[in-house]
This record gives sequence, structure tokens and C-alpha cells, in this order.
Amino acid sequence: MAVIGFIGLGIMGRPMLRNLLKSGYTVIAYDSFTQALDSSVADGAQRGASSKDVASRVDIVITMVPDGPQVEEVVLGPNGVLEGAKAGTLVIDMSSINPAISQKVGAACAAKGVEFIDAPVSGGEPKAIDGTLAIMVGGDAKAFSKAEALLKCMGSSVLLTGPVGAGNITKLANQIMVACNIAAMGEALVLATRCGLDPEVVFNAVKGGLAGSTVLNAKAPMLIARNFKPGFKVKLHQKDLRNALQTAEANNVFLPLTALVQQMLSSLMADGKGDLDHSAIAQISESLSRVEVKRP
Repeated sequence: MAVIGFIGLGIMGRPMLRNLLKSGYTVIAYDSFTQALDSSVADGAQRGASSKDVASRVDIVITMVPDGPQVEEVVLGPNGVLEGAKAGTLVIDMSSINPAISQKVGAACAAKGVEFIDAPVSGGEPKAIDGTLAIMVGGDAKAFSKAEALLKCMGSSVLLTGPVGAGNITKLANQIMVACNIAAMGEALVLATRCGLDPEVVFNAVKGGLAGSTVLNAKAPMLIARNFKPGFKVKLHQKDLRNALQTAEANNVFLPLTALVQQMLSSLMADGKGDLDHSAIAQISESLSRVEVKRP
């Protein structure tokens, strides 16, 4: 099996790397945070000295970092992937970033004979742990064919959505739907609670109907239990919606609901809640209504 490089060992990257190890891949890992790297080495990964070092030792490099500037740094920057990669190397960026940056990085890779695909994921930490992420890929069919089996070790759904950048456009669409769904859930359960109903009973009553969704099933129980331990952080979802709005502006697209929920996320961050789970979007409606969604 191919030796894989893995750069970026955060809340998503570490469990994704573990699933590669479980599938039998040898993985050379790197993260600028020593503690995160130490943790992955303890899981069985080999230690890389830098992004450049990792790329020089493998034919496939996965990057999983917070946003576009970090992707540019680890791929294009000093001691970055392109300084170590040889022609024919495949770079798989699984970060959720602005698609324009994916296209910029992809073009820089192509200029050096390096293949590139963007492959952002959805599912948060729980699905990263159990290897059932939804993976949305942008790139050409040849590069995708090299990556498909590898990606299926980390995701239950792996789909090529178009050329480079298409993966991140698809992810932005996903993030709009998730964020607006959570906001609507919050409003609905605040209303039910204010009217004297048990929000858990309301949740159980509606989840089998048209209002039911994966988002509802995952986030309503967290809200009702007052459990905001992050599977996906407020600050990361705010970043995703910011990228969606920037992409919309560049393409003359009207996204009023996205803009409103992005402001709700920004408000939570201003209140020091950026590291909470994004189910905390519902706290905005709670705060303004002076109602806390919980069982009586």
C-alpha cells in the first residue's frame, strides 16, 4: 500500500489519520503543534519534520488545516509541500476553504507537475472517528481514481463533484444547509419550550416527519441536554459561511439567510463561544427570547 503523508492533526485530522492506520496504510504525519504530532505518533504514525519533509517521502499528501491561508502556507510556503514534492505527487486538500484558493493552489501544483484535488468533508468529529464522513471532491477523473480507495477509508460517501474547486463549492452548499437547519431548529424548540411543552417530546414527534433530518437528530439532543462539546466548532462554521458569502459576492448570488446565520455565529464568537459546538447557534434565539431549551 502507498505511504501517505498527513499534515494537520486537529479535531478532525487525528481521527482521520487513525482510520488510515487501521486500514493498513503507513502514514508520515506533521503538525506545527508538537502535542498533536506526538499524539498521532503514539497512534502509530511516523514523525515528519516539516511539510516539505513529509512530501519528499511520499507519493500522496493529505492536508487538513483550518482555512485557506493555512493551506497556502503548508503547500506553497517555505518548507511547504511543493518544496518537497516530486512530479507526479498527488496532493489531497481535505480542508474546508474558499474554492478560489483551491483553484489557486491547484494551479501552482500543476505548474510543478503535481496533481491536486480538493476533498472537504462533512460529518464533524463523530463521523471522522467512525470513518463515515461525506467527502466532496473536486479535480480531474484521473487524480480522483488515485485517491478514491484512500478516501473511502475515511468516508462512507466519496463523490467527484466537478473540477478543482467544486469540492469546496459543494461543501459551502452543505454548510449553508446545516447552519440554517440548526438556526431553524433553535427557533422551533424555543417556541415549543416557551409554550410550556417538553422540547424532547416535540423533537421525538417531528423527527419522523418532513422536518426530520440528520442535523435535527444530531443537534436537538445536544441542545436539550445543554451539551455543547464541539463536534464542529462555532468559529469554523462562521469561517465556512464567510467563505460562502465571499463566493456568492464573486458570483452575484443572493444569500440572505446565510448572511443572517453568519452574523449569529459572529455574535457567539464575540461572546466568547467560538469553541462551542455549532448547535450553540440556537443560543441566539434562546437569549433574545429569555428561554432555555431543556426538559421541564
